[in-house]
Amino acid sequence: MRLKDKVALVTGASSGMGLEIARLFAEEGASVVLVARRKERLEALVDRITAGGGKAIAVAGDVTREVDVRGAVKAAVTTFGRLDIVINNAGLMDRMDPVADLDDAIWNAVIDVNLTGPMRLFRAAIPEMEKIGGGAFVTVASLGGIRGARAGAAYTASKHGVIGLAKNVAYAYAKKGIRSNIIAPGGVETEILSGKNLNPEGAKIYAAGMATNPRMGDPVEIAHLALFLASDEASLVNGATVTADAGWSAY
Repeated sequence: MRLKDKVALVTGASSGMGLEIARLFAEEGASVVLVARRKERLEALVDRITAGGGKAIAVAGDVTREVDVRGAVKAAVTTFGRLDIVINNAGLMDRMDPVADLDDAIWNAVIDVNLTGPMRLFRAAIPEMEKIGGGAFVTVASLGGIRGARAGAAYTASKHGVIGLAKNVAYAYAKKGIRSNIIAPGGVETEILSGKNLNPEGAKIYAAGMATNPRMGDPVEIAHLALFLASDEASLVNGATVTADAGWSAY
């Protein structure tokens, strides 16, 4: 019960890493606010959590919409009385386009979800954390935010940007008891890569990169790392970027 009496908001909670983070946090005693666009999946997860004795609510919403982000934060506070933890997990993959082949529509869509979305959530949640004397953010970024050749230009730029944003939050609000850390996963078996429409050259880059990957990760493994970073056990950890990639970045 490492998160007993805590309230956690998780974006992208309908599948993959977000789903496993929400499930594990509920098991560890948190009241969980599930946020994603697919309401049916969220409601199924709420049923699963409550059947196990946990507490959760579903808030259908899109991190690209300010009204949805603020609505999710309000739902957390209205339902559970506070907001202690935010997991910035919602993400969008690009087509592995290099910058010369990139169109504005893909750029804008990826940046809006992967970078502006977390900014909106930081902005909405920080005042609520200040009211209770602190809180913890965990932002799920990517090795693409550390190394320049793990994805297309839009995705890589968005993940570099969100790491910088999360570090800025760590520094700016440290004295108010608010921590902000980053997870940079390598290859993880999630839906973000399913149905990807890679350009031919991007497909070659992707295949070459994956050939050096020691193994794919399981979303549960990311959830356990998020649990540590969100818990009081990580009270001294702030502004850190933790890779979770089975040694892929050591290649």
